[in-house]
Amino acid sequence: MATQKTTARIDPLTLEVVDLIGTVVARYHDEYEDAATGHALTGAQARLLSLLSLEPLPMRRIAQRLKCEPSNVTGIVDRLEARGLVERRPDANDRRVKLAAVTQEGRRVARSLRESLHFAREPLAGLSVAERESLRDLLLRMLAA
Repeated sequence: MATQKTTARIDPLTLEVVDLIGTVVARYHDEYEDAATGHALTGAQARLLSLLSLEPLPMRRIAQRLKCEPSNVTGIVDRLEARGLVERRPDANDRRVKLAAVTQEGRRVARSLRESLHFAREPLAGLSVAERESLRDLLLRMLAA
């Protein structure tokens, strides 16, 4: 006996919201890639540098956060290390583990990269603090679902 799959109809408002989210993500991605290029970085290098500007991380954790293979992370870290933006250092808690960490120059480039992202910042500036908090809370709720 064949089973029949039912597809729930999506209402027009949901379709519009999904389309708007897609447009925002695409515009942010395009600006991020342009900003990375302006710093002679690939998008992946810029994302890794931004991630490491928050805290040093082991390669495996970087791969998990960037949703890629650890071997890809090694290549990206190698290229950033060659430019003096990232360094490898032993983990104080487990000397067998190497952490990737930004250098002072890497921190400067990451900050400059963040500051050059106008699309993400300017439209949000037009919202009140309460509206930004509401948007943040709604996005967090969506991500938790």
